[in-house]
Amino acid sequence: MADLLFAVDKANFRDCQTLFRGPREQEYYRGDFWIEDGASVDVTSECKTVGPISIIRQRSGANLFFRRTRQHIREDATDLSILWFVKHGKLSFSNQCGNKIAQPGVFAITRSMAPFLIECRTDAGKEGVHELLHVTVPTHILRTHIPQDISTGLFMPDHRAEFAIAETILTRVFEDAGALSEDSARTLVEAALTVIGNAVRGDEAMVQARQSIAERRLTEVLRFLEIHLSDPQLSTAMVAKGCGISPRYLSFLLRLKDTSFSELVWEQRLAKARDWLSNSDARDISISEIAYGVGFKSPAHFSRMFKRVFKVNPREFREGGEAGAGLGLYSEGSALLQ
Repeated sequence: MADLLFAVDKANFRDCQTLFRGPREQEYYRGDFWIEDGASVDVTSECKTVGPISIIRQRSGANLFFRRTRQHIREDATDLSILWFVKHGKLSFSNQCGNKIAQPGVFAITRSMAPFLIECRTDAGKEGVHELLHVTVPTHILRTHIPQDISTGLFMPDHRAEFAIAETILTRVFEDAGALSEDSARTLVEAALTVIGNAVRGDEAMVQARQSIAERRLTEVLRFLEIHLSDPQLSTAMVAKGCGISPRYLSFLLRLKDTSFSELVWEQRLAKARDWLSNSDARDISISEIAYGVGFKSPAHFSRMFKRVFKVNPREFREGGEAGAGLGLYSEGSALLQ
């Protein structure tokens, strides 16, 4: 059963700053919370905790405001992400990147680790209320479902079925009066986060944005490889560090090209060597110098690998022999790249 987190009316609304985090100040994070003075000040916030996650339903007859500054973040580095389902009224989120609006029909996620201002405004209809369901999730938990950065806020139309299903699940868990076991409640909340993650990943705009970022990162990786191809110590750790990414993300980028690190390095080294042999003769540069110049540790190793792929050795190729195979046969090469 949900517990009362706080209730504010005309008599105590000026005390809202000390009330909004609950009696033990365990919900949300530090910030400035205030309520617009008016004829109708009636704010009720109820909370249902499921492990480290809180489902909160809030209803207000007045406009609410919350501001989190860098000073608050320094004092309280709690990293929470908030999932917002607006029922009535609208939620306005402002930060250094601009202003975004969530109203019925828009799903939103915000995060506590960057300054922002939130305005919860009542609707213009007869009811004149603001009502929403929001879920506080430790960001490290949400990242298992939504890995991309959401520090500046994520606002999406909730036309995808997953959002409606997730909202229904979370609402049922919130309204449960004790029929669900703790394990079942956790399983349902986990399922809701999973389908939300699926919806975010499946959104076309998000996919395009990720592809655009991935393409830029991949260009940086290929440039780094080009510059350092002659280094026989070239490794995934070296490339990842040089490009400011993790080895795991490097593997993901290379999968976009349907290749692996070893295959790509072998392809580039042998392609450079082939071009070098085609456009030089022994009086200008030796085969050994070419081998070292493209990152092989020894001329013998270079000769073996060149013949394995092109069916002739480097000397025969330079003297006019035809290459009998194209690049791309590197499943064996990865085992020999030392």
